[in-house]
Amino acid sequence: MIIPYDQLNPDTLQSLVEEFVSRDGTDYGNKEVTLAVKVQQVVSKLKSGEAVILFSESKGLCNIVRKDML
Repeated sequence: MIIPYDQLNPDTLQSLVEEFVSRDGTDYGNKEVTLAVKVQQVVSKLKSGEAVILFSESKGLCNIVRKDML
């Protein structure tokens, strides 16, 4: 199920995005990027519709994916 980012409490959205960008395997290339910048980039993608929040009811897991990956 897709969860609209704007229906989440701002603190919940912040925590979700921070957890997402800090996962193992998240690669931003050779350039070091701060957590705040990573969060802002992901939130921008959510706002523009390039990314969506997916929730798996059966697994109880949440993920952020590019919309074109659906």
